[in-house]
Amino acid sequence: MKKIKINGGKELKGTIKISGAKNSAVALVPASLLSDGIVTIDNIPDISDIDALNEILEFLGAKVKRENDWMIIDQTNLKNKEIPESKAKKLRASYYFMGALLGKYKKVEIYFPGGCSIGARPINLHLKGFAALGANIVEKGNKYLIEADELKGNNIYLDVPSVGATINIMLAAVKAQGLTVIENAAKEPEIVNVATFLNNMGAKITGAGTSEIRIKGVNKLGNGFTEVIPDRIEAGTYVIAGALMGNKLKIENIIPEHIESLTLKLKEMHIPIEIYDDYLIISKCNNMKPVSIKTQGYPGFATDLQQPMTVLLVGANGTSVLEETIYENRFQNIPFLNEMGADIIIDSRKIYIKGPKKLSGKEIIATDLRAGACLVLAGLKADGITIIKEVEHILRGYENIIEKLKNVGADIVLVDE
Repeated sequence: MKKIKINGGKELKGTIKISGAKNSAVALVPASLLSDGIVTIDNIPDISDIDALNEILEFLGAKVKRENDWMIIDQTNLKNKEIPESKAKKLRASYYFMGALLGKYKKVEIYFPGGCSIGARPINLHLKGFAALGANIVEKGNKYLIEADELKGNNIYLDVPSVGATINIMLAAVKAQGLTVIENAAKEPEIVNVATFLNNMGAKITGAGTSEIRIKGVNKLGNGFTEVIPDRIEAGTYVIAGALMGNKLKIENIIPEHIESLTLKLKEMHIPIEIYDDYLIISKCNNMKPVSIKTQGYPGFATDLQQPMTVLLVGANGTSVLEETIYENRFQNIPFLNEMGADIIIDSRKIYIKGPKKLSGKEIIATDLRAGACLVLAGLKADGITIIKEVEHILRGYENIIEKLKNVGADIVLVDE
C-alpha cells in the first residue's frame, strides 16, 4: 500500500511546470474513437486515469502508442464491444465512451462509471441528451444499453450546465443528421479543447465556451491532432502551495485567465502574486485576510479547488466562509484538517473556517482526488510528519506530484509498504 510522507514547514522556491489538463485529456482520449483513422494528442499527462482509458481503447481494438507526453491512437481496427464493469468502474470519465461509441456505431453497452465518491454525480443529463437525439436507453442493474436506428439533431436544454453532459452530447451529436443545439451548456476551457479536436477531425461545432453550442452533423471524421491545454486545477493547487509556503515560487505553463477566479481571491487576501503571459510568481503571506468563496461553474471559483483552498484559509486572520454548490459530499477532508489543528465547522453546504490556526502532522486518509490534494498542502504547511494513506486517488490526477514538489524544496516521499 502506497503512502505519502511529508516533513512539513519547508520553503518552496524554484519552478513548477504545469502538465496537460486531466479533465481535458480524459475526454479527448475517448473522443478519438470518432475518427476513422489516426489521431495524435500532445501534452498528455502521465496519470493513472489515462492508463485506465488506454486499457479500454486497446480492449476495443485501437492501437495506442505513447511516447513522452505524446499519444498516437489508430482506430482502423476498432470493434464495438460491451465495456466490462471491471474497466468502466476505474474512473468517472469512462462515461465519455457512451457518447463516442453511440455517435460512431449508434450503439454502446457499458457499465456505470466509477470515480471519486464526492456526491451523487448522476448521469441523467447525459442520458436525456442521448434520448433527445433519438437513442433508446435500457438500464439493467448497473449496465446501460444505448442504441438508435439513426441519430437526429435536436435542441437540448441542460437543466444544469454539466461539463460531462455537454461533452458527451457533443460526442454523440457530431455524426447525427442535421443540427443539434445544446442550450445552457457548460463553458469550461476543457469543452473548447474537445470541440477544437473534433473540428480538427472534420466536425462542425461552433459556440464552444459559450452557453449555446451548435453542432452540424457530418458523415465522417478523419485524422486529427490536438494539444491538451494546461491543467488549471493542477496550476491552482500549486499556486495555493506557493501562497502557503512559497518564496517567489514560479508556476509556469499556465493560462492565467483560466485561474483568474483563484488569483483574484488571493489578491483579496493580500497574498503577493505577479502574473505574466504564461506564468506567475507567488510568495507566502503572514497576514492573510479572510474571504468568502462560493463554488460555481466556469468562470466562477472551481469546485475542484475548493478543498485545496481550505488549507490556505486556515491561516487567515478571521473567519472565512466557503460554500460548495456543485457536489454535496465534498467536505470529507474537513475532519482530517480539524485533527491537524484547524477549526472548521460544517453547516450543510457551507464551512466556516476560523483562523489563524497552526497545523500539526498526523496520519490521515485521502478520501478522493481533491481531498487528497488538500491534505498534501496541509502536510506541506504542518509542523512535523504527515502520513497520507490511500494516495492512489492523488496519483490518478496529479502527474509526478512527488517529484514536482521535491524539486522546489518540499520534504516529501512516496512510501510503498
